[in-house]
Amino acid sequence: MPDLTKRDKILDALQQLLLEKSIQHISVSEIAREAGMGKGSIYYYFPSKDAIIDALVERSYQQPIQTAKTLAAQTEVSAFTRMAMLFQACRNSSAAFSHHNHYSPISTSAQGIAFLHHKYLNHLISELKPALTEIITQAIERGESHFDYPAALAEIVLIVLAVKLDNSLVPSTLEETEETLKGLISLLEKGTDVPAGTLGYMTLIK
Repeated sequence: MPDLTKRDKILDALQQLLLEKSIQHISVSEIAREAGMGKGSIYYYFPSKDAIIDALVERSYQQPIQTAKTLAAQTEVSAFTRMAMLFQACRNSSAAFSHHNHYSPISTSAQGIAFLHHKYLNHLISELKPALTEIITQAIERGESHFDYPAALAEIVLIVLAVKLDNSLVPSTLEETEETLKGLISLLEKGTDVPAGTLGYMTLIK
């Protein structure tokens, strides 16, 4: 059975190296040296450098995403309340990414930052989509809203949220972000036959 402590040491090593240089200039050998183990040991835990990066992204934002996943099962809570809580988890995850993304602007290239953002956004959207889809489906089944494509709706909402809350791919002021999310909420309400104002509190931008 893999040693989880050593696995975390590898992830810690990559995280430390990212403070010093861009992701494309970090080799598996360097990660091994930083972790204090042989290169062969790295491949026992991860098949490639990309796999190490994916694991680091997953570990960094595990808590807010796990919180979101548990919401779908809380059927005693209103679907709209759970949507708001999931959106808050998305916001928390974006805040966590911004907090951890303190790599040196001198050593980290724009391409490296874009690469990490792509990994982060892909992970966030793919992990939250099933939970949001289930919540939307439950609202439809209860007659609280109407929409024919809950999975597609969940993906669209998460893409907009992730991009706007991450605020790196399309940098925006707080006012611009609020306006975009208000527009998203308005479209959601009209498109799902929900009374205007029902989802207004979901913007959660503070």
